[in-house]
This record gives sequence, C-alpha cells and structure tokens, in this order.
Amino acid sequence: MRHLSLSAARALHLAAQGLRAPPRHKASRDAVLATIRRMALLQIDTISVVARSPYFVLWSRLGAFDPAWLDGLLAEGALFEYWAHEACLVPIEDYRLLRHRMLDPAAMGWKYSAEWAARHRTEIEQVLERVKRAGPVRAADFERRDGGGKGWWDWKPEKRHLEVLFTLGRLMVARRQSFQRVYDLAERVLPGWDDRDALSSDAARREMLKMSCRALGLALPAWVADYYRIKRQGSAALLEEFADAGELTAVRVEGWASPAYVHRDHAALLDEAQAGTLASTVTTLLSPFDPVVWDRKRALELFGFDYRIECYTPETKRQYGYFVLPILARGRLVGRLDAKAHRAQRVFEIKSIHLEAGVRPSLRFGADLGRCLRRCADWHGCPQLRISAKDNPLGAVLSIPGP
Repeated sequence: MRHLSLSAARALHLAAQGLRAPPRHKASRDAVLATIRRMALLQIDTISVVARSPYFVLWSRLGAFDPAWLDGLLAEGALFEYWAHEACLVPIEDYRLLRHRMLDPAAMGWKYSAEWAARHRTEIEQVLERVKRAGPVRAADFERRDGGGKGWWDWKPEKRHLEVLFTLGRLMVARRQSFQRVYDLAERVLPGWDDRDALSSDAARREMLKMSCRALGLALPAWVADYYRIKRQGSAALLEEFADAGELTAVRVEGWASPAYVHRDHAALLDEAQAGTLASTVTTLLSPFDPVVWDRKRALELFGFDYRIECYTPETKRQYGYFVLPILARGRLVGRLDAKAHRAQRVFEIKSIHLEAGVRPSLRFGADLGRCLRRCADWHGCPQLRISAKDNPLGAVLSIPGP
C-alpha cells in the first residue's frame, strides 16, 4: 500500500480541487466550466456580504473573472441546477446522475414535502399550467396575499409550489435573474432528454462515490458520501471493491487509522505526492461553502482546522464573525477573516483577522496575503481596502499593494 505524509495528502487534495498553483493565465469562460467539472459541482448560496459563494469559489481558483460567464453557462445549458451536495450548479452531462432523485424524491428530506405536494396538488398543477401557457416565471412574479414573509423560509405558497415542481424535475432553472431562479418546463430547458438515459439509484451512487474521490483527490470512507449527500452505509465496502478493480488506489496517510482512496485519474499526482514533490503554492481566501471546508470533520482531519460558519449563529454567540473566510496559505489553512464589500462606497473592509494557534506571521505570508486581499478587493470593485479589525495579529508584516 502507498504511504503519504499528511502534508502530501493535503497537497493532493488541493491539486485535485484546482488549488495547486496560482493562475498563470487570465481567466476565461471555458476555464469557469472546466473548474466546475474538476470539482464536479458548485454549491449555491445567496449571502452577499462579499461575492456570493458560487462566484467566490471560482475566484479562489481562477482569480478575477466575469461573473456573467457563470450566469451564461447556466442560461445556455452547459450547467443545470439541482440538489447535489446542497443546491448546486452541476455540469449538464451529469443530469443523468441526479435524475433518479427527481423520479423518486421520497428520500430528499426537507427538500421535498410529500404532504405539501399531496395537499396542494391542484394549485401546483395550476402553477405548472401557467408556466406552460405564459413561459418562464420567478417566485417574485406571484403576488403575496398573506401579509408578507416573516423570515428566510416563510415562503409564499407559490414559491413552495415551484420548489415542489423543481425537485420533481418537472421544472428546471432556465437562468437566474438578479440571482433569483427563473423556472421553465424541463422539456424546454433540456429538450430531447429521455429517462432511459438516467442512471438507477444504485448505479448513480456508485458513480457518485468514484466522482467524489476524484474531486477530493483522496478520500476516507467517512468523507466520501458527504460530497453528493448519499447514504454512508456500505460506502467503505464499495471503495474497497473499486480499489480491487483498479479504479481507486488505497493509500495510508500518517496518523489515519483507515486507508484513504485516490482515483486512478490522479495516478501522476499520487506519484508526486509520495515522492514529496507535490506542493500547493496558493494563498487565497475560501468561501464558507467551498468544497475544501464545507465538511467540518474533513477539514479538521486533513488540515487540523475546526471551521463552522457563524452567519446562522446569534451575533452574541459568534466567535469569529458573520461570514468568515478561511485563509489558505501554501497548503495549510492558517486562519480566517471576516470581510464585507461596501460596494456603493467602493470599500472592502476587513472586520477581523484570526490566525490558528501556532501560526507565526512571516514577511512572506504577510506579502502573500496582502496581494490576495488586493486582488479580492479589486475584483469586488472596491479599490479602497480598510482594516477595521481591533486586533490585527499580522501587525507590520501585512503588506498590501496599492490599487
């Protein structure tokens, strides 16, 4: 069995995720699609204190790019939107992988309410008929009649009807308008689809496990089911089966009791990792919904980084801030910072900076992070970069270039 140091395992993971080296070329539309294909999926979130997560995840890997490219890839059908890890943008060729969830949504948990669907069958069909007759709709196109919402999840009935039809695959997201879903008939968004091309749930599960290993670079059995949110039971046995068939390679990582698995597509990276020549030279900020950190247990086991998003935590109970961005520096997660883009004032504010225990701020790190912050601020259209953090552990080592 192959053996890896923990630092080599981290480097392999980051290389598979597109975080091996800073971008050498200007970002392109094709690179956006290629990056999503490398990760297999791109999680969606609406919080916008900095760029919304799907755009930020791409910026971490590509540098400055035009967000309209991502919007266009969805509108043109190169991507589709559905429940994968959570709500995600997924390459259209993987529609066959998720179609079984639409055909049998009983296992979708809170994402699909069979009781609501049964109780409102007539109204749901009326919404569908409106789309058939009048064309694409947003939830905002339906007037609220019950006095207004009381929170994020207090949706108007028509919004819930649209979500039922979306989860059933009868409607798809044709595009987003001001980040709102625009729904249309599935047969208009994806003409020519035949359900005979869909994978069965068992076949899809097997494929998802292998794709998860490829996207993660290496994976423990306890991690791999989380990527597409599939059942964990039996995953370890399937990974062993794939290894026996030569599709995966089992490796031992220092300090880990269980073997990890590497996809055969990463054979060359595995050779470099084992030889100690694979390293990540990237310093960047990560979205809370970046695949590198969205699994708290994996981030802790792989990086020793205990990360929990706190935007859903009452302000008085937050330890680090509302929307804290992990700091990736040359293969390690070394800290986190709370940032906010004041777009109207063209100011990018750093509200707090926290380094992990044992991280000593060097001049090189201060220069790396300073350049990263400048790139991030400029991409947000905020040339003024303001550090309002009361305690700045970087002190004089943080060197930020001018706009």
